[in-house]
Order: sequence, then C-alpha cells, then structure tokens
Amino acid sequence: MVKRKVVTFGEVMMRFSPPGYAKFSQATTVELAYGGGEANVAISLAYFGLEAFHITCFPDNLVGRSATQYLRHHWLHTKYITYGEGRMGKYFLEKGAVHRPSEVVYERDNSAFSKIKPGTFDWKRILRNADWFHWTGITPGISENAAESLRQAIQVANEVGVPVSVDVHSRKNLWQYGKDKTEVMPKLVQGCDVVIASPYDMQENLGVANENDDLQAASEKLKEKFPRVQKVVDKKRETLSASHNRIQGFIWNDKEVLTSPSFDVTHIVDRVGTGDAYAAGMIYGLLNLQDDQKAVDFAAAACSLKHTVEGDANVISAEAVNSLVQGNTSGRIKR
Repeated sequence: MVKRKVVTFGEVMMRFSPPGYAKFSQATTVELAYGGGEANVAISLAYFGLEAFHITCFPDNLVGRSATQYLRHHWLHTKYITYGEGRMGKYFLEKGAVHRPSEVVYERDNSAFSKIKPGTFDWKRILRNADWFHWTGITPGISENAAESLRQAIQVANEVGVPVSVDVHSRKNLWQYGKDKTEVMPKLVQGCDVVIASPYDMQENLGVANENDDLQAASEKLKEKFPRVQKVVDKKRETLSASHNRIQGFIWNDKEVLTSPSFDVTHIVDRVGTGDAYAAGMIYGLLNLQDDQKAVDFAAAACSLKHTVEGDANVISAEAVNSLVQGNTSGRIKR
C-alpha cells in the first residue's frame, strides 16, 4: 500500500519540565523535549505509518539543529526546514496531579519562526503529491509573516487539490502584531475542507454566532459562511481531576453528527498534546479508513492513549489505537 503524504506547518518550541510531577520550586534539574501543535500531529501520523513532513524555521545554531534531529528521530521528513535569525521558542510545564492543575509559561517572542519571510517556502514543491495539509490557529497568531506564509500554503494546496484541515484553537496573547484573530482566521479558513472546532471556538475565532452548545447548528452556520468546509470535528473532555478525564469525539459530515464511544482515562501521565493526537487520529481515519464513524472512533481512542505518553507527541502505533477501539482496555503485557 502506498503511504499517504501529509504536510504540517508551524512553530516548534523547546519544552522544559521538572522531573515527574515536581514543581519548579522543587526542581534542581529539568527534562528537555520539543513540541508544537502541528509538529505533534505530524509525529503522530508518522507513527501511524504515514509519510509526514513538518515545515518550520529554526534558529541557525546548535539548538535549531538539535530540534531538527529530534523531529527526524521521530520519523519526520525535515528536508524543507529552514534556518534563520532569532531564538528558539520555549515553554515551561509543571505537570498537575489530582486536584492540582498543570501550569504552562510561554517564551516565544522574537523566535526564528516568527521572523520567516513570505516566499521562503516553495509550497508547490513541498505539496507535490501530498494527500493532506494541516495547520492550527496558533501559527497565524505568531506574526504577520507567519500568517502570510500560511496563506500562501493554503492557496497552493487549494490550487493543486490537497485537502486542508485546521484546528482553529488559538490564544489571545499571541496576537500582538496589530491584527485580531477574527480578522485573520476567517480568510484562512475559507480554504479549509475540515475544521476542528467547538461551537465556542467557531464564535470566538471565526465570528460564527451560536446561541447554545449545539454542534449540528453551529456547523451548519459555519458551512454557510465557509462553503468549502465538508466536515466539522469536535471533542468533549470531562475533567474529573487533573489525573482523571473522559474523552469523546464528534464529527459533523454535512448531514449529521456522529459520536464516538467515551474513553475513561483514569491515570493521566501527560495532558499536553492530546488535542493534537485527536487531530492526527482524525486525519488518519479520514485518509485511511474512509468512514466517518470509524474516523471519529479512531481519533477519540488516539487522544485517550496520548494521555498515557510522556512528551508532546503521541508515539503510538495505529495497531495500538485500533486495539483500544475494539475494546481492549486490559493493559496486559504483550509478550
């Protein structure tokens, strides 16, 4: 079977965490990893067996090269990564437990990625023979140049017939370059086929008003505003504590909302990157399973399994996800 080619675009940051569940005030050492929403999706898809390319810009120094090596270690193609002026974005994570929530502090100003210039990437070459392109609402909030580079990528994807997905979730504190997300995001979403968003996200980021938390009604309004959209994807997280969540997935397919089983995650190892794992599971399901119900079941199971994996990315095989979908929750040792 020919491997599907998926392309993602976005910033990658260094992640610093105290060992285990310690607080920074207790730590004398920190653990280092790398992560970013779109790269997390790409890594997950690579572990599912797809050909995954992540496009980004790193500082032209040993830290940037180390980040590239990290992505390569996790099966990503890195041939289109560029290097430039600026520093590596960072974030600091304290993992929560039971009733103590996790806390994150970002330091991503003046990063190399924020300084990329439109035209840096040859999107026609990058997207040649691609089967999917994915981005998130984080990327256009980083800088005007990042937003314009993304616009160029979406335009080329539309021209050559590559499906485009977006996780529209963004952060208000990112938009510091004089434009609001409701001004920028809708223009980008016009070129998207699959939108990952809750009714709240649609209103907050895309100006799609809704009076209640009804995915069917919100998706129909989204479709009216963005006719290209074919599917809208959402998930529900029930937070019983920082260590215990329940996950359920939803997909609107231009007709109805399909719902996955609910997955009970009783002992969370790492909460970060679970939304990216859900997005990757959905992309894999839509590409390889070609059945909306199977896709949302696979996505919710992939998201649930990510809670058991340390680090930003879901380094879990498609076989392991399918096993959970089929009801294997025993956790027995495989020999």
